[in-house]
Amino acid sequence: MSTITNSTNIFWQECQIGKPDRQKLLNQKGCVVWITGLSGSGKSTLACSLGRELHTRGKLSYVLDGDNLRHGLNKDLGFKPEDRTENIRRTGEVAKLFADAGLICVASLISPYRRDRDACRAMLPDANFIEVFMNMPLHLCEARDPKGLYKLARSGKIKGFTGIDDPYEPPLNCEIEIKQENGVCPTPTAMAGQVVSYLENKGFLRS
Repeated sequence: MSTITNSTNIFWQECQIGKPDRQKLLNQKGCVVWITGLSGSGKSTLACSLGRELHTRGKLSYVLDGDNLRHGLNKDLGFKPEDRTENIRRTGEVAKLFADAGLICVASLISPYRRDRDACRAMLPDANFIEVFMNMPLHLCEARDPKGLYKLARSGKIKGFTGIDDPYEPPLNCEIEIKQENGVCPTPTAMAGQVVSYLENKGFLRS
C-alpha cells in the first residue's frame, strides 16, 4: 500500500505561465514577510497595518495569521513541539505558494523555534524571505496580554506557553528588527513604514 509520503509515482506539473509572468501582471515581486515574536509583541498589528499600507499603494498582499490558520488548515494541531513544527511547516508551504503567485505574503506567527523558521526560509530563494523580529521585552508583552494568555500561563492553566515555560529563540540574522526607541513602541504606521521601505529598497514594490 502506497502513501502520499513515500509515493514515487508523482510528478511536478509545469505550466506555461510562471512566476515572472504573474509578477509582471501585478507589477510587484512575490515574497514572504515572516513576522515572529512573543505573544503580545504586535505581530498581528504590524501584519494588518502592513497589508493596509500595501493596499493603498496598489500592491496585492495576503496575511496568514497564526490564530486564523488554527481555525482551518491547522485546526488538528496542538502546541506540543512537534505540532508547532508542523504548524510552521504547513504555513511555510502555503506562504511559498502565495509568493509564487506573485503576492506579498505576510505570515504572522510566534514561530518560537529558530530551526522551523529557517526551514521556511530554505523553501524560497533567500532574498524572497524577509524575517521581521518583533523584539519587544517579555514584561511589555505580558503587560499588554491582549488575549489573557499570560495570566492563564502564570496560573498554570496553560502549559508550554512561549516565554513562560516554553522557550522563544530570537532570530540571529533577521532582515528587519522592530523594537522600542527610548522605551517607546513605534506606532503601527511607523512599523509598517519600516517594512515598506525595506521592500521598496529591495525592489519588491515596482512602480
